[in-house]
Amino acid sequence: MTLTTYRRKRDFKETPEPKGKAKTKASRKGPLYVIQKHAASRLHYDFRLELDGVLKSWAVPKGPSLDPGEKRLAVEVEDHPLEYGSFEGTIPKGQYGGGSVLLWDRGTWTPLVDPHEGLRRGKLEFELHGKKLSGNWALIRMGGRGDEKGKKNWLLIKERDPGAKKGRR
Repeated sequence: MTLTTYRRKRDFKETPEPKGKAKTKASRKGPLYVIQKHAASRLHYDFRLELDGVLKSWAVPKGPSLDPGEKRLAVEVEDHPLEYGSFEGTIPKGQYGGGSVLLWDRGTWTPLVDPHEGLRRGKLEFELHGKKLSGNWALIRMGGRGDEKGKKNWLLIKERDPGAKKGRR
């Protein structure tokens, strides 16, 4: 996992975003999970899961839903540094992702399948332990025409469990 794409898209002399360290050791009871509400050119929620020393990241335009019947588009974006998991602030206009970033939820996650295999196969199942979101979830890659863009579209789905709420965001 590399932060090359993340760093290439940003001018760290202009943006307050963390550049990220080469290696960051976790000091928590499990891998980090975070959602940031990002008011960029379009409001969306950035869904992030710690894996292999980085935050695997997806942009979720409508945000997560607690209703298992609502499947939310989650577009895979570049990996972010672990330090981004505590970032809040304003990315200056004219910079990549310009706009405000607020922590919406934060906690840990537990993979229910091997996460590397799940990402490779296009079905990552996990449990969230956050303040707002908890329980079982899945990221499922949408079938595309084999192009690079099609491989980046996933669905974020709440599994049916006690934390599920029909009709609730």
